[in-house]
Amino acid sequence: MKSPLLTLPGAVPAEGVDEGVAAHYGDLFREQRALADGTGFVDLSHRGVVTVSGEDRLGWLHLLLTQHVSELPPHRATEALILSAHGHIEHALYLVDDGETVWAHVEPGTQEALVAYLESMKFFYRVEVADRTADFAVVHLPAGSIAEVPEDVVVRETPYGRDLFLPRAELESYAEKAGPPAGLLAHEALRVEHHRPRLGFETDHRTIPHELGWIGSAVHLQKGCYRGQETVARVQNLGKPPRRLAFLHLDGSEVHLPPHGTELRVAEDGPDGRKVGFVTTSVRHHELGPVALALVKRNVPVDAHLMAGDTAAAQEVVVEP
Repeated sequence: MKSPLLTLPGAVPAEGVDEGVAAHYGDLFREQRALADGTGFVDLSHRGVVTVSGEDRLGWLHLLLTQHVSELPPHRATEALILSAHGHIEHALYLVDDGETVWAHVEPGTQEALVAYLESMKFFYRVEVADRTADFAVVHLPAGSIAEVPEDVVVRETPYGRDLFLPRAELESYAEKAGPPAGLLAHEALRVEHHRPRLGFETDHRTIPHELGWIGSAVHLQKGCYRGQETVARVQNLGKPPRRLAFLHLDGSEVHLPPHGTELRVAEDGPDGRKVGFVTTSVRHHELGPVALALVKRNVPVDAHLMAGDTAAAQEVVVEP
């Protein structure tokens, strides 16, 4: 779904899964600094929006999600996952309940599969599931923003800012009042700085929550059964995940960033050394320079210097080995 804000001055379209919104508006670092200072907004209108209403909504979702939501207070933001039977991550939901309806935004293009799964699990529960992507656009206001939020708009307030579920017809008029726009690249740079995983970027078909540090923030360990819980409990109680999320400082002399999927090797093993992981997201940060998130094998020493393709990389621990 192409955003009308792509007509704003300087807008350069994003590509790939984020197609449909602006990657930037002509000055990546200025846009990052604005978000870090609590000004401006980010157009996330390409993300999927799913709602669940009905009196059984919280208890029913509690049975399906990794998060404890049966007693979720109105207006309290949370996040949750849906796992496969083997514990692999299939969906990531960013939730808030407004007292009558649970609102969630999800990765672009995943909403149809999510709705289909939820519909298949309704049984006798009094719930209604709807894909509201055509009607509502997600807009992000950074932490510290004093931008006005229109009355009756559902808001997810988190330590990183506020996500607005804005009626799509009001997107252009709201943009005129919300301050300078910041593109998705600026939003992604701050996400990487805060070590926050993203479905489809930090995940592949076999990722489990422990590898990304999603235990606690998206996975509650003291709740009842849900699909994939056996894997979560087994790894938590008896073992360690096979991989771990790491933060990388990349060699700043390189012109190009290593793209998603770039293989990682231990530097001292040379270019023919075994693969020990891969780059998940790489960005240029306004203060840190070129940095990245990566999934590496758990047994890779935390002080090992790595090579991301031809680019040298130093690690910071995100998930303990």
